[in-house]
Amino acid sequence: MSRVLLTGASGFVGKHAVRHLIARGYDVHCLTRRGGKIPGAHCHQVDLLTEADALAEMVAVIKPQSLLHLAWTVESGAFWTSRANLDWLAASVPLYRAFVDAGGRRMVIAGTCAEYAWSAAHASQPLHELSSALLPATLYGQAKKSQFDILSAAAALDGVALASGRIFFLYGPDERSGRVVSDVVVNLLHGRLVETTEGTQSRDFMHVDDVAGAFAALLASDVTGAVNIATGIDQPLSQLLAEIGAQIGRPDLLQFGARPMAANDPPRLAASVARLRDEVGFVPKFDLQTGLADTIGWWRRELKLDQKR
Repeated sequence: MSRVLLTGASGFVGKHAVRHLIARGYDVHCLTRRGGKIPGAHCHQVDLLTEADALAEMVAVIKPQSLLHLAWTVESGAFWTSRANLDWLAASVPLYRAFVDAGGRRMVIAGTCAEYAWSAAHASQPLHELSSALLPATLYGQAKKSQFDILSAAAALDGVALASGRIFFLYGPDERSGRVVSDVVVNLLHGRLVETTEGTQSRDFMHVDDVAGAFAALLASDVTGAVNIATGIDQPLSQLLAEIGAQIGRPDLLQFGARPMAANDPPRLAASVARLRDEVGFVPKFDLQTGLADTIGWWRRELKLDQKR
């Protein structure tokens, strides 16, 4: 069994990634700040932000062949400008060095569509890893781009095969509050009004289980460089919200146009998924309808709404 080191195993994507890695035959070792147990995986307690020496010693003992680095600051809304982005950028370097020193040779990191230029002039067509302009407008996007640039340069010197999965937009069960899909689902299930913009901005949303599956497939491949993690199908946000309203049976609670569109909100953010589909060989399991049904079902159970009927 190939041994993989996973960071961010307790996060939104990481929880699903463990299962996908195990299904692919990996011996999964998770680095977690609080310790604990994850079924089917080995957990090792270490704080990546403050325990560089302990991290190096731990990785030297584990001796992973592969590394999937998902851990990062994820505080809803605040992560775009959080100074914690600097901390995670800095923490990625000792993690990489410990991995290489232990003999590791395949690394995949979590990137973001925020590394691309988001202006209407640049994003009118699907964003492509090899040809679209990179011009992050946020600290988060710049930190992720810098992480990729720095580790790519080091990997070329060290003989490490490095890839970055640029996540576009995601949703799914157990999503934190402050995210569009989880907030709309919960409010509609409780019968509360949802004020939103006209929803004309077009986005590519992918179910979190497919995002995790795509990362596992990318790790198992020999593809290097940036790879978009998305469905390849973008649509107006209004259609996504309308589908949620229809499935819950409360479209009347959606108040489109009640909020103004943000001045810097790009009209379209679409992804080219040719590399993910043709080179990695990954195709999503969920479409928007089945993905939202799965998410709404999870929230019904989580909120115990079926038991209240």
